[in-house]
Amino acid sequence: MAARTIPLKPCSPRPLTTFHTSRWHFSFFSPSHQFLRRLHRSSQLRVPPPTPFVPDTQTFLSLIGRNMSRFAPKFASWDELFTLSSADLKDRGIEPARLRRYLLRWRQKFQRGEYGVGGDLEHVVDGVGQLRVVEVPRDTVLKRTAGKNSTPTATDGGLGKREIPPFTVTGTATLSPGMKWVVVNLPPGESQPTEVPQPLKKYTKVSLVRGNVLRAPYLKLIKGSNGMAGIIKVQEGMWEDKQGRKIDGGERRQAEFHNSIITIT
Repeated sequence: MAARTIPLKPCSPRPLTTFHTSRWHFSFFSPSHQFLRRLHRSSQLRVPPPTPFVPDTQTFLSLIGRNMSRFAPKFASWDELFTLSSADLKDRGIEPARLRRYLLRWRQKFQRGEYGVGGDLEHVVDGVGQLRVVEVPRDTVLKRTAGKNSTPTATDGGLGKREIPPFTVTGTATLSPGMKWVVVNLPPGESQPTEVPQPLKKYTKVSLVRGNVLRAPYLKLIKGSNGMAGIIKVQEGMWEDKQGRKIDGGERRQAEFHNSIITIT
């Protein structure tokens, strides 16, 4: 039986289906120029205004410590202190680099309003601010209440169904009834405020202990005020971020060193 030959058709490649990339498709999957951000853009630095406690460059550099006040002549104005870059500070001769980083860090804190003690005082004369403790009425007064079905408690005196008596804030040996102690900043020479500012201001790192005694770093109490008045004066290094110090390579190394000396002797 003769074999039948089947002619084979040449294999023609199937045309590939091409995807039509429309303008919408491209714009959806690719970043558009309107969403791109310009990286490493230098933002305009905000120059904070001087404060009564920090009126000039010399005072600012003295407060942050680390002997930074020796660089005060290198800044011609207050604006230069807060606008020069790290490279500019290097060109001005502020070395080593850790001091430049320290200055830049304190510049940012001052711009955010983060001061050390005394930095938020309003009344300062010749670098001296006065703090005094005064009596003011309490912000909230507990009003007289009555409860028909309330359970007697220690607050209402266990009166039960009877009317609850008004709650009165009793005074103490040093405080009048219905009053509280607050700290105010007075101009030098004044002993009592003409008016108490509202809302009451809380000064940085200033607190009251034992009721009406002032406590704050670098605070000098006024003699005869019973701890209720004091002054804060600008001093070198008041705001300094303290660094640790290394003694004989640490406590363990120090003990080994001194023990070896005793053994040799």
